[in-house]
Amino acid sequence: MNTLTTSFVKRLRDRDDAAWFELWEVFGPVLRVQLSKWGRGRIGVETVRDLTQETLAALSDSIDRYDPTRGARFSTWLLAIAKHALGDEIDRRMALKRGAGRKAIAFDERYMAKASGIDADRVYEQNVFRAKVYAAIRKTEPEVDFLQFQVYRMRVFDGQSGKQVAEQLGVSEPTVSRHLQRVRDLLRRRLAETIATYSFTKEEQREVQRAGLSDDDLMFDDALGEIYHQQSRLILEDEAAASQAF
Repeated sequence: MNTLTTSFVKRLRDRDDAAWFELWEVFGPVLRVQLSKWGRGRIGVETVRDLTQETLAALSDSIDRYDPTRGARFSTWLLAIAKHALGDEIDRRMALKRGAGRKAIAFDERYMAKASGIDADRVYEQNVFRAKVYAAIRKTEPEVDFLQFQVYRMRVFDGQSGKQVAEQLGVSEPTVSRHLQRVRDLLRRRLAETIATYSFTKEEQREVQRAGLSDDDLMFDDALGEIYHQQSRLILEDEAAASQAF
């Protein structure tokens, strides 16, 4: 594992609550979408949220046993734990229907193996990657001036022209360009750090280039904007589901 990943893993091992909450914020929506898909209506929104919490808690508790030599992706690791948590819940419900108690299944390290039988489909892998990118965007926003990030938001996320942004914010177009570049440069650094933190394999780190987040500024902005909107929709759907449950 790289230095950033090792540092994050150490925080989990040290029972750092902030590290656990970071996992919940970044990957909670992705896990809830996947668990709902697997549940096929058999489990409600509250149970999905509980299972998400159990999944991330299990990840934190089992981090001591992670073996990087087995080559498991971070995304596959998360998926295997979530699948285990869901299976445990369904087994528990079946046991209750039979009127019998059931001993909790002990969590093992099979999730670490490459051939663990866990089927991570393309949609899930894309959601995990987008969650990492979205986290990088959120980390960048408070690190720059409000005006600078607003320029980037309007140009890239809202699709406005440089002239439109300049007129609305009362600045010159060259100023818009400077702010745009300032935020873009920081986004690239935070993106590299975030991907490295939540990636256990080189294959995961190469996803940045495959997603179009290249050195070309226009391609970078287009790809980032698309990922931002897709992840925002996923988060809004997750929040809507949660609000209906309460």
